[in-house]
Amino acid sequence: MSNSQNKETIIRAWKDPEFRNNLNEAELASIPEHPAGIIQLSDDELSDIAGGSSWSYHYTCTSSCHLWH
Repeated sequence: MSNSQNKETIIRAWKDPEFRNNLNEAELASIPEHPAGIIQLSDDELSDIAGGSSWSYHYTCTSSCHLWH
C-alpha cells in the first residue's frame, strides 16, 4: 500500500464507521487514534459532563417580547 493510500485509508477509517467496522484486527491496530480524540460520547459519558442534564430549557426573547414587571 502506498503512503497516500495509507493516509486515505486512515482518514476514511476515522470518518466512515461502516468502513472501520469492516477492517480486520491488524488493519484496526494500524489506524492511529483520531487527532481530535473521542468522536462520539455515550449517554453515560455525556451525563458525567459537568453542567450536563437530561433536559434543558431555553428561552429566546425577540424584539416582540413583552417585558414582565
